[in-house]
Amino acid sequence: MMSFSFPDAQKPIGLIVPPAAGEVPPDARIMYPGLRFIAKGLSLGTVDKQGYDQVIDHVIEKARALADEGVSAISLMGTSLSFYRGADLNQRLKDQMEQATGLPCTTMSYAILRGMRALGLKTVAVATAYVDDVNQRLAAFLGVEGIAVASTKGLGINGVREVGQVSTDTLVSLCLEAWDDAKGNADGIVLSCGGLIVQDALKQVERQLDVPVVASSPAGFWDVVGTAGLDSRTQGCGRLAASAWLPSLG
Repeated sequence: MMSFSFPDAQKPIGLIVPPAAGEVPPDARIMYPGLRFIAKGLSLGTVDKQGYDQVIDHVIEKARALADEGVSAISLMGTSLSFYRGADLNQRLKDQMEQATGLPCTTMSYAILRGMRALGLKTVAVATAYVDDVNQRLAAFLGVEGIAVASTKGLGINGVREVGQVSTDTLVSLCLEAWDDAKGNADGIVLSCGGLIVQDALKQVERQLDVPVVASSPAGFWDVVGTAGLDSRTQGCGRLAASAWLPSLG
């Protein structure tokens, strides 16, 4: 296990994001307006295996580029990018980023796992933007990591731009349908896909159902801020964001 230097809150935090533009996702300013983030884009074409295969080998070079800009920690902010080949790839990506940069690194798949464990979730209803093949890969990944999936509901989207255009009402309905399909067997909801704009939907669903929702982008920011050694607790962004970050996944 690598050891890392003491955190510096003045340094930016690095993000590897799927879209080519490399823009910092909006949850950064909503959740952590006092922190600086830098993003590098992977130019992901489609949210499916073909698209992932075309960009996955560029993750390490993006991590090195962020390290050159002086970031304190790095996250691969694409959930499906890190789980689509299983838990082994997710671990390997984290290890290779750390070895290449000498910095603490994480992935959005680790973020949702840490989020579920921080909230004590063992069985979840899964709502996603994904096509069926990606949903099946997510369920398999969660199963290997000890999380049972009670139901899965996806929007069937594989366009990167289209993911960001999904409305709050659609996301709320998606989560409610996944919850209903779980038939009382789930402890909470996982809303997966980092490109979804989820803040309003997350809070609506938590209020309506009185259950926690672990959504990719908020979980990703909560996780990378914790990975950087900073206090990632923040209010008004759902139950997970108000919870203490867990360094261990055990």
